Amino acid sequence: MGSGKSTIGKLLASRLSLSFVDLDEMIVQAQGKSIPQIFEQDGEAVFRALESQALEEALKFQDSVIATGGGVILSEHNRERMKDAGQVIWLDASPKTLAARITGDSNRPLLHDVDPLEKMIALTSERNPLYEQVADLKIDTSILSDKEAVDKIAAFLSE
Repeated sequence: MGSGKSTIGKLLASRLSLSFVDLDEMIVQAQGKSIPQIFEQDGEAVFRALESQALEEALKFQDSVIATGGGVILSEHNRERMKDAGQVIWLDASPKTLAARITGDSNRPLLHDVDPLEKMIALTSERNPLYEQVADLKIDTSILSDKEAVDKIAAFLSE
């Protein structure tokens, strides 16, 4: 959340002349409601199941850049599918940077009625070890511009 997956993913896809797939957008389109509405009406467990379904659909696309939601990594099955499908790029940033980027964003249901910095510290401590299991490349977006991040990823993928 707030690491730049959608922005950097779109730029990377454009640079590499690939299609771009955003799991959150797929879920919103398929369900006809926003992510906060899904969380509120159906709960996080339903959203995570929808996220896994969207990942399966997205992995059917050839030659694409897929921006996953930050929580997709929580499922062992999702981690295995991502790793099997291709190169996994982990866009990381410090909890402080992430909190600054997402504070005030009403489209973040995990931030409802919580301190963004505390929540980002908790999420990164839970999720980072999982990202470490699958990532082929880790990019710290708190110290790079979007263009610099895309340059690094493109260079890595062309090796």
